[in-house]
This record gives sequence, structure tokens and C-alpha cells, in this order.
Amino acid sequence: MTSFQKVLLTLLFIWAPMLANSSEVEYVILLENGVKAGHQTVKRHGNKVDVSFNFKENGRGPTLEERIILASDGTMKDYRVSGTSEMGGKVNERFTAKNNLIAWHSNSEDGSKKINQSGFFLPMNASWEVNSLMITALSKSKNNYLPLLPSGGLKQEVIYETIVKKDSKQQNVKLVMQVGMGLKPDFFWATSGNNPRLFAAIIPGYSYLIEKGWEESLATLSEKQNLANQKVLHQKSQELQHPINGALLIKNIRLFDSENASLTEPHDILIENKRIVKISSVNSPIEFGGDTINGSGKTLLPGLFDMHTHINKWSGLYHLSSGVTTVRDMGNSNTEVQEIISESINNQLLFPHIIPAGFIEGKSEYSSSDGIMIENLAQAKESVDWYFEHGYRHIKIYSSFPKDLVKETSTYAHEKGMTVGGHVPGFMKANEAIDSGFNELNHINQVVLNFLADNKTDTRTLERFYLPAEQTGSIDLDSLEVREFIKLLKDKKITVDPTLSAFDFIKQQDGEMADPFAGIAEHLPPDLQRSFKTGTMNIPDAVTANRYKNSYNKMIEFVGLLHKNGVSLVAGTDTLAGFGLHSELELYVKAGISPAEALQIATWNGAKVTKTLQDRGSIEINKLADLIIVDGDPTSNIEDIRKISTVITNGKVIYPHEIHIALGVIPFVSGSIKIAEQSVVNRQLNK
Repeated sequence: MTSFQKVLLTLLFIWAPMLANSSEVEYVILLENGVKAGHQTVKRHGNKVDVSFNFKENGRGPTLEERIILASDGTMKDYRVSGTSEMGGKVNERFTAKNNLIAWHSNSEDGSKKINQSGFFLPMNASWEVNSLMITALSKSKNNYLPLLPSGGLKQEVIYETIVKKDSKQQNVKLVMQVGMGLKPDFFWATSGNNPRLFAAIIPGYSYLIEKGWEESLATLSEKQNLANQKVLHQKSQELQHPINGALLIKNIRLFDSENASLTEPHDILIENKRIVKISSVNSPIEFGGDTINGSGKTLLPGLFDMHTHINKWSGLYHLSSGVTTVRDMGNSNTEVQEIISESINNQLLFPHIIPAGFIEGKSEYSSSDGIMIENLAQAKESVDWYFEHGYRHIKIYSSFPKDLVKETSTYAHEKGMTVGGHVPGFMKANEAIDSGFNELNHINQVVLNFLADNKTDTRTLERFYLPAEQTGSIDLDSLEVREFIKLLKDKKITVDPTLSAFDFIKQQDGEMADPFAGIAEHLPPDLQRSFKTGTMNIPDAVTANRYKNSYNKMIEFVGLLHKNGVSLVAGTDTLAGFGLHSELELYVKAGISPAEALQIATWNGAKVTKTLQDRGSIEINKLADLIIVDGDPTSNIEDIRKISTVITNGKVIYPHEIHIALGVIPFVSGSIKIAEQSVVNRQLNK
């Protein structure tokens, strides 16, 4: 045997086990409308895994390269990821585990600690392969549970098993539910056998990831997953709301007068058949022998409005736990929204009242997948017709909508009594959109772009974030251009939905806590706390960071100026459902708006703009009993709005602390005295 043959034989001896244990799996990522939006390729050689991941929708999305080395129990002993985040920020994260010592480092974190048992590291920027490896490791773990590193824990349960077929092939798959990341369970489709891995990941109403070649199975898998999710949510709905039996009296409580942004003296409020039937001063008590709530030292407010949400079937819990009893959905899968409306009406979901906006987008490489996509005026009018026939009364135009069609589309919607607003389409300015029929502007960046962009600026791209971040700080708010624009907004009765809490990201650096959630982070699960310190923008140095912070502060200042000059504002979030609305109101106060006026924006203004003031938005006889009880006085201290002890809506009483516990959130108030318990106390006092 020659020397060459000996070397070759040696190499074959080394490579043979690796080749035998090598595999490659390719996944395709599709949007809800069927458009391909990305891919994931996983190459495995023994205990080494290489991943290439790319996803783009609405002109943004992450691109990642991962190298993973697995331990014998399926957990990661070495992890590396690099690439770019959703908004173009640099991603560089790594993790190592050796001799019971773990260390992790990213642009936002740098830590190490000793552990006494193995666990699975949860990166802040990762592909779906990390979830796949979790599925495998959990299937081999004791009790289907694994500690999450650096903190937390994850449990997995098999919900359903089925067979999918393609031509002459078939695949045994199972639906698993994981609990422990974020505020809700995660569902995944996994392969069967001793080493299950990810087969498909379905985000209802948004996107699908599935092993390439099996796309025809998505309809079946989606249906089965939806049924499983619905079963869990229906159980939550039954457990977390308490019917009002007969009438309910709230005694001795101060009322927030939302029309006048003021606080009254204590009153007694009688609720019956889902409505407020009597309001009297405590000096003229209501004769009543039924269930009561003692409101002494508390404040009663109308239910809050979140005027900029993108709902999903779980977000209703977050909203209601935060006192939000009406949400306006501003863009979604129409099928998903219709399902949520139907299931909430039928008491299968615990959800606020839903006011849907009809989302219309133009076709481009930067298009959003929400709503209906159009290419011409006829299609735009057909879209307006569909939304009108399905009860929508507001049209949201998005960034890729053809600017030349805005005026005729707006006129057509106005003829039906509908309002129009949204993003300012690419290559258009806000004042032009207003002149073309807009009644509302969404997001503070869309407002300030009026002074920064020209008709060549492509705001369909990330430029709509980076240009305001770069230049808003230099806008002179006392300039003639700004004053004339504000006058235009006021004269045309334009509503502005600034979503300040959502735009904190433009100045957030890695490692800094996101300001809107700094006060509540410790109440939330560990992975969310870590995510609040993870930036998404490309902020390369301190000079850029300071410029972006100045721009964000100028945006806040601008919102205060709009309010001072009589421009109509509504409170929307477009961020963490429920919790984000409280942060939004805190930012209004930072802008110079009084706490009482901020609450007025989130109640009276919301009802006025949505044309629902006849039955909500204020505390008045014959209006819906959509009410929240706050342990404190948010009209003097806006932070008290987080101390909601009781929510009343749709003839039910909801205790936020119960929802928080169910979601893995540390409650903001201690357990309230429930109606039945309060009634016992009252009877004893009356003896």
C-alpha cells in the first residue's frame, strides 16, 4: 500500500462516521398571502450544525449565519451567530458551556455563571433551527422540561399527531406546544422518531416555515394547529372572566370625566345588563342588596382605547389585563381578524371590542403582506367595497400604495362614510396625502418626514426610519414650515396617531433597556427582559447614538406641540400589546401633556375618532359598562394607570392579576377582593 493510499484510508476512517451522520434540510418561508419571503438551510455534520437564514417582509428582516456545536444531551455547548437584525443592526452573539460554566456575549449582553445542571441557551437573535434543537433536546429530557440559559425554563407537550402525504411519500408529524418563552405558548410541527426536529412553524395570519417540498401540507397543519390553539384559549376565556349575576354596584369611587379631563367627587355606580343604569353621589346612596365593589380610595375610568394594534388571538389577554376594552386593528390577515371577531363574539376568546381598519397595500418588492394588495384603481375600489361590506369604517393606506391613486381612492371611501389614513405612500409627503384625502396620519416618523423627505425619497424602505433618526433633531419646531403644517392639521381636522412607544427603538443601543418598558421589565418573563435590552438599529458610535436620541426627544416634543395647538391625538401603540399603552401615555406626559389629558386621549378621543362615543369613551348613564378600577389616581400620577385592579366589560368582571399570573407576569397589584368575597364583607358590615 502506497503512502497516498494509507493517508486516504486514514481520512476515510475519520470521515466515515461524519458522512454517515451528515444531513441537509432546506426550509422555505412563505407569507400568509403565499409570497416567498425567505429560506433556512440547515447542514449537520455529527454534532456540528451550520445554518443560513434570511427573511424579508415589508422591506425589512434578519439575515443570519449560525454555527452550533451540540452536547451529548442535545443542548448547545457552543453557539455563534452573525449577520443583521430586522432593521439592519449588526448581530454578533456567542455562547459557550464548559465544565459547568457558561458564558454568553452579544452586542447587548456579557455574562457568565456556574450551573449545576445542563440547560438550553436562548439567543436573542436566532433562526428557527434553535427551536428545532429545543424540540430534540426536550424530547430527550426528564419530564419534557429544560432550564433555559441564562435564566428561565421551557416545557414541551405533544398535542396532536398526524400523517402528511406528498405524491408517494408520507411523513409522520406531531404538534408540540412549548411553554416558557414570552407570554404565550408556542406551537411547532415536529418530525416523529427518536430525534424529532422542526418540520414546520406556523405564525397564524402572518407566515409559514416548512420543509421544502411539503408546502401543500400547510392548509391541513394550519387547521389542526388553530384548533389546538383555540382549545387553550377557550379554557383561558372560561377561567379568567367572571359573569356579573344580575346587577353590580360600585360604591364610593371617584370618576374620571373624560370629556373634561377632570376627576369628580366619589359616586356610586349601578351596572345592569352590560350598561351603566344609575350614577348618584354618595350622599344619595343607591338602595341595593346585590353584589358590590368598594371603590374607596380608587379611581373609575372608562375602558381604554388602543388605536394602533395588530391583534392576534392571544393579545386580547394582554390588552384586557391593561384596562384596554377597545382595540383598533390597523393591519392584519383579514381572515385572521374575522376569525378573532367571530370567536370573541361567541365567547370563545377573551377579547376587547374590535374596530378593524381596512388595510390596502400596493404591489412592490417592499410590500407588506397584510390586508389586500392592489395594482390599480379598480382593485382599490373593490377593496374598499369589501371592507365596507364587512363592517369596516376606516381605510388604512400603506407605504407601497400607488400615490397617484390616493385621491380617487380616498374620495370613493369618503362617499361611503369611511375615513382614510395610514402611512404616507412612498415618494409622497404628508401634506400631499392630506390634500389627497387623508383624515389621519399614523406614526410620528410619518409626520416628521414631511420636513425631511422629498418626492424622490423611497419611504417604502428602511429610509422611513433612518432618515427621521438622523435628521429630526435638526427640525426647528418654531419654523414657519412647521407652524403652517400644524395649522393644516388643525384646519383639516386631521388625527395623529403618534405611537411614540413603538419608536423608542430608533435610538436604543444594544445593552440599554428600552425606555417604555424600563418600569415594568422586572414583572415580565426573563427572555422578554433580555429582549428589551437588544437594539435593532445600526448605531455604530456614540456620536450617532446621541444624534438619534436627540431626534427621538424632538419627536416627543413635537407630539406635545401638536396637542398644545389643538391637533387631535389618539393613543396607539404598535408595540407590546396592553403594556405598551401605559408607556405611550407616560410619553405623552413627558411631552408636556397633563396626565388627565393623556387619559382623555386614550378614552374620549378614541371613541370620538372611531365614532363610538354614543356607547363608550366616558362614564355616563346608558353607555356600555366598559370600566376600569385603578388603585390610585392616574390623573395626578400617570404611572398609577398600571395599578388596575378590576376591568369590567361585556357583562363580565376581569381581574388583571389573574391574567398576569396565567401569563407568567408578576402582577402590578395584589389580588383584588372578588365580587363574591366583597359581598360577604358587605353583608357582615350591614348586620
